[in-house]
Amino acid sequence: MATSTLTPVDAQPLRRIAVASYVGSAIEFYDFFIYGTAAALVFPAVFFPELSHLMATTASLGAFAAAFLARPVGAAVFGHFGDRIGRKQTLVVTLLMMGIATVGVGLIPSTAAIGIAAPLLLITLRLVQGFAVGGEWAGAVLLSAEHAPEDRRGYFGMFTQLGLGTSMVLANLVFLVVHLGLGVDSPAFMQWGWRLPFLLSALLIITALYIRIRVEESPVPAELAAQEHESTPIAELVRRQGRQVVLAAGAAICAPMLVFQAGTFFTHYAADHEHYSLNLVLFVGVLGGLCAVATAAASAMLSDTYGRRRLVGLGFAMAAPWSFVLFPLVDAGSPVLFGLAIVVTYVIVGVCMGPFAAFIPEIFAPQYRYTGAALSHTIGSVIGGALPPVISPILVHAYGGWAVAAMMGALSLISLACAAALPETAGRTLVATPR
Repeated sequence: MATSTLTPVDAQPLRRIAVASYVGSAIEFYDFFIYGTAAALVFPAVFFPELSHLMATTASLGAFAAAFLARPVGAAVFGHFGDRIGRKQTLVVTLLMMGIATVGVGLIPSTAAIGIAAPLLLITLRLVQGFAVGGEWAGAVLLSAEHAPEDRRGYFGMFTQLGLGTSMVLANLVFLVVHLGLGVDSPAFMQWGWRLPFLLSALLIITALYIRIRVEESPVPAELAAQEHESTPIAELVRRQGRQVVLAAGAAICAPMLVFQAGTFFTHYAADHEHYSLNLVLFVGVLGGLCAVATAAASAMLSDTYGRRRLVGLGFAMAAPWSFVLFPLVDAGSPVLFGLAIVVTYVIVGVCMGPFAAFIPEIFAPQYRYTGAALSHTIGSVIGGALPPVISPILVHAYGGWAVAAMMGALSLISLACAAALPETAGRTLVATPR
């Protein structure tokens, strides 16, 4: 078995890489999450005004889910180039694509102004977002994981996950500030105020791009460049570690399912069915995101001592029964219980996702690690993040809230079973051949 000769970089470059992973992930996923918030609260009226309420909601959430269809394509494309030419260059491209698409969404005229072209442009730009984010997460976590000391890989991988949690906070906070600034009942929010969080992305992307350009490239692509490759990274991955891709994808279902159910479906349900104020819904989202950041940090650091699989398994084991408690709390008509339901959900999200930035890269061999991490994480996100928010309104309308709870519980158990079938990876040397 060939072991890697990589050694961790000095402390200062490692801190710079951690900051770059955090800031880049926070800003790129901010772009992704503000779309989800807008899809729940604004887009049914702005882009699908002629449909019935149920169909407009379904169409809006369907446009939101369209990005997940492009994510596997982005994962395969950016995974290929990330494994062949390097992590850093690939991440610069994903960041630019995401920024252009997000600002573009903020500039689309409404359906009332340009007709059917408006939702078509919306879906097109959402596909670009999905294509870009398909390569973002894996590249960001690999920059940290491949530089970090073996006994602190969970800690340094944490920063990408903290960026993801911060993006949840930012997405809700920016919408909350805009809504409060324009006035609670002001029609200006629906007319043009919702565009401000998207346009703000231009400044954030420039900041992230400056930070990301200044980091050092991962040492792995330099090692691999001198090697002869039998085939493309994805072909090697499927042939040698196809089983691990399937299991890692299954383990990656639960966290995005909880994130997008809480941030998209239940956000819409609380505002539309329970008639909670938009300010309350957004404030709870901010609070929940902060809790996700805190628990992700704790879970990631503990994984260096107690193991990745044990910590993510704990999160999945908590999510399964909580799925059956969540909907009754949201549906109880109490703002306090609604807040409790969403905050606890985000706490579980943090437990699930904290160790993932170390767990997934440690599974795959370096020659196709970017592709393996990107594909497995993306497939899990498609199943967990795209489908539940779209079909949940239909399930509630046809069968009631118990059907949504059953779906969420089943997906949590799938992740638990897949994580249990994967090996523990904490302390593993990043090697050139799969174990």
